[in-house]
Amino acid sequence: MPPLDKPGPRAVEERSFHGLAVSPGIAIGPIHVSDHFDAAVPDYRIAPEEIEAERARFAAAVAVSIKQIRKLKTKAQNLPDAAAEEMGYLLDAHLAMLSSSRLIRGVDRRIAEERRNAEAAVQAEIAEIGERFAGMRDAYLAARFDDIRVVGARLMRNLVKKPFEGFAMLREGTVILAEELTPADIALMDPRRVAGFATALGGAESHTAIMARALALPAVVGAVGLLAHAERRETAIVDGTAGTVIINPSAATIAEYRSRREELQRERRQLDKLRRLPALTRDGVEIGLQANLELPRELDQALAAGAAGLGLVRTEFLYMNRADLPGEDEQYATYRDLLVGMNGRPVTLRTLDIGGDKIAESLAEVSGAPGANPALGLRAIRLSLKERKLLDTQLAAMLRAAAHGPLRILLPMICTLSELRRVREALAQVARRLKRRGVAIADPLPPLGVMIEVPGAALAADALAAEADFFALGTNDLIQYTLAIDRGDEQVAHLYDPLHPAVLRLIQFAIEAAIRARIPISVCGEMGGDPRFSALLIGLGVRELSMAPSNIPRVKRRIRSLDTIAATRRARAIMDQWDSGRIAALLDDFNTLA
Repeated sequence: MPPLDKPGPRAVEERSFHGLAVSPGIAIGPIHVSDHFDAAVPDYRIAPEEIEAERARFAAAVAVSIKQIRKLKTKAQNLPDAAAEEMGYLLDAHLAMLSSSRLIRGVDRRIAEERRNAEAAVQAEIAEIGERFAGMRDAYLAARFDDIRVVGARLMRNLVKKPFEGFAMLREGTVILAEELTPADIALMDPRRVAGFATALGGAESHTAIMARALALPAVVGAVGLLAHAERRETAIVDGTAGTVIINPSAATIAEYRSRREELQRERRQLDKLRRLPALTRDGVEIGLQANLELPRELDQALAAGAAGLGLVRTEFLYMNRADLPGEDEQYATYRDLLVGMNGRPVTLRTLDIGGDKIAESLAEVSGAPGANPALGLRAIRLSLKERKLLDTQLAAMLRAAAHGPLRILLPMICTLSELRRVREALAQVARRLKRRGVAIADPLPPLGVMIEVPGAALAADALAAEADFFALGTNDLIQYTLAIDRGDEQVAHLYDPLHPAVLRLIQFAIEAAIRARIPISVCGEMGGDPRFSALLIGLGVRELSMAPSNIPRVKRRIRSLDTIAATRRARAIMDQWDSGRIAALLDDFNTLA
């Protein structure tokens, strides 16, 4: 027994960190801290006679990086289908960045003109590219810059000849903690050994997050301060559903999370049973549950979730990570594959929703510099109508694809009736040109719909409904524009309120206008994929909801427990209220009782 005056072992307290929940599930296991490349970057001037040798050293690092990525592509073929496809797209993009890209050309130029060593040139070029992305408050674009940084880190590692730390020797059930992990890191993880991971950096739209979901690894990113308290001998819990990471959990906390994990597994088994059942309310009203797609590779997820169609396909992916614009044939092939894949179920393609602070490199020349307030500037349908070649190419590809299945065309950020009329006129002109060329297109022309995401569009919904073929409520932007709140700004994000009476009145106005005009209306914003709001939206008259594929089973479960008449009565009671707190109480009480 140690002397009483001698201190015992240090008691390590339980610590919790909060980040972004990017892949659901709970992992509990021993910690492995991944120490990625973090060496100080050497920065020095080289003599004129050393320039060619330094360029050759950089070229050798590029060649090694290409070889590594090609080897990784071969290994990635053994991943599950969704992860293998995701990894294939990503590694192809990385190989493109290592060819004659701006990054490679810029580094080579800095070595030659600034006489900087290769490591410093890589760092400087990435910093300059990053400045272009810094003002773009868009998660998708921020994630694309992450890809550039990942390629830069690989080049740096090969320049300093630092070996990669693998995950092959980990204990079974290990939880990996890191400052940052790349998709390539995730692809090398063996799910039999790695239970989950958490990082201090990263975003919800990153390829790392997508890979984690494809491999069903519980994951949290953006947990600031995580590594300051992590030691390899400790245990960690990663809650990829709630976005929580706990280091050195107590026995009671571990028991609690084991119980939660079992509950999640039971829920997942129950939801799986719903996938082939119709989304019918208790009184027999069918609700169409469709999927929102960011990228074509999510099609399999939509089908597996039982989506009745694609209610919103965002077409911006075709314009990203490239210096040129996608042509008509390329767009047609992509849209056709979606329609064929859905096998007769409807597909709704939204025209380009980009501009303002969301500028792709391929569109930089036509869109110009962002204005003082990009969210209110030249973007979405405004940009398409200003640059008719952009719009006409998209419409031509969509008309050709519509020959392969039911397709609808959705217009983003419509504010006035004249915008809708100009697009309909453009659609007719493009159709005539295609017919003269003898190209097969849809006959009759596809339905043309309007996104209701601007308060002005909601207030003018009666006029728009008289000429639109359908409506789609984009609740995310509608809430932000109505309440003048950027939910990406942590100082005001708490004011973002879907149940604000002004928001609900605009939603009600648009729904009633669509019902009067007898045109379909769907909700494709986040409200549509949240079971909390299902009763309210159905009670207001919505019969189509579109959401992320993973949300479909949970919303379906809520719908199958609903009575439409009761939901309608509760929706009317809610619309008589003027206080958000009272509205929330009425809705949550109804959800509890149902």
